[in-house]
Amino acid sequence: MIHHISIPAHDPQHVAKVLAELMAGRSYPFPGGIPDSHMAVAGDDHGTLIEVYPADMTLEPDGTPCRKPEQRLERGPFHALLSTPLTREQIERIGNREKWTTRFCGRGPDHQNPLFRLVEVWVEDHFLLEVVPQSMIGDYARLIRFEVIDKMMAAQQS
Repeated sequence: MIHHISIPAHDPQHVAKVLAELMAGRSYPFPGGIPDSHMAVAGDDHGTLIEVYPADMTLEPDGTPCRKPEQRLERGPFHALLSTPLTREQIERIGNREKWTTRFCGRGPDHQNPLFRLVEVWVEDHFLLEVVPQSMIGDYARLIRFEVIDKMMAAQQS
């Protein structure tokens, strides 16, 4: 189970505040001497937390943070799915208020009948956060089971 992730941002403090709002949680400065870093905390039973570091920071294998001013934020394949007690409308309102690309969509091969639905929130328009209201997370949870995935894989091989 993943309990926390870290992401880069141009404005870590602001991004942490908005992410905390999406989680119905709180934001805090990141403890432990990593300058200009913040965290969004859900306060839930899973310990859900998103660390937000400056865009020019890297974490090195020895555990030390390192600033690299030449580093640029680019879109990549890494993303996260976050469930929230907020409604779809509340999620969209927050994303749109921030002027971050935000859209309601489905996932799966059949776009007319998706396997599950979510709201894409592109944090600072560079990091994809898939946000799912609690009322809709059941479709995802029922899908990501060994028996369901095994059946889908077997169907693809035949």
